[in-house]
Amino acid sequence: MLLLFLTGFAVLSVLCTVWCLSAKPSTFVTRQQPQDSVTARPMPVVVYSVLLHWRGVLRAQVVHVGQWLFRYRDWVFPLALVVTAAVTEPVFPLRSERVDHWLDGIGLMVALLGQGCRLLAVGSVHNIRRGGRNKHFAAAELIQDGFFAHTRNPLYLGNLLIAAGLVLITDSPAWFLVVLPLTVGMYCAIVLAEEAFLTARFGQTYLDYCQRVRRFLPTVTGLRDSLLVIDWRRALWKEVRIFCAWGSFVVALLIWKQWEMFGFAARRGEIVALALAWVITMGIASGGGWWLKNTTQP
Repeated sequence: MLLLFLTGFAVLSVLCTVWCLSAKPSTFVTRQQPQDSVTARPMPVVVYSVLLHWRGVLRAQVVHVGQWLFRYRDWVFPLALVVTAAVTEPVFPLRSERVDHWLDGIGLMVALLGQGCRLLAVGSVHNIRRGGRNKHFAAAELIQDGFFAHTRNPLYLGNLLIAAGLVLITDSPAWFLVVLPLTVGMYCAIVLAEEAFLTARFGQTYLDYCQRVRRFLPTVTGLRDSLLVIDWRRALWKEVRIFCAWGSFVVALLIWKQWEMFGFAARRGEIVALALAWVITMGIASGGGWWLKNTTQP
């Protein structure tokens, strides 16, 4: 019953947020209806006005939620993953351990694809402010070049792919039904809040940018030229912390599955091997990031 309730809540939150995202910022300006249309078709106009009004009200509330999530996202999302893992159990998909291994591999590839999106975004521009200023949205100028010329939210797209990869690794129905929809809804709320800020900050310049570039799905036209200007060294050391964070979650989820399904005694070798692999990987990543940071020209 609880899973059903949480699933319904997750789906409803996604639908509400997507409904708000479906409207462009400029469409929320009050429109004047022609007098003849009002008198000729009163009911459609009334229904349209009511829907427009409630979408505006809902959009304002979602923007507030997105602003809050942006400020506290560094601990809200990890805490949500930890709590979910504590109250759920993994199961073999199709009752097959082989399918489980395939999903683990696919999940890891999806997460790496998300990390690749973040690398392209961070490495293509030098004036990006990923965390805002004092946990609030901030932008000295509108970034429209590099990978941002192909998608408006490459960092959030990368985060969503990383989250999807983690969900694939868990093998838990609750993660597919609750965690994934809620994650999509929360990031969409952050995007909506950021769009409201950028619209107020840059006005028509940002609206024109929205007309040219999609919100999430990247365009491939001119992508090769954009990749030529990426500072890979800078991108790698800037993203070490993110890689270590989600990489730690991957290892933790793999250990969690072995422990929950078989117990520590039965899978002691696999669990110890995963822990050692985590220590070695984190050590190499942290050391490499430190070296790149100290040898890369500012």
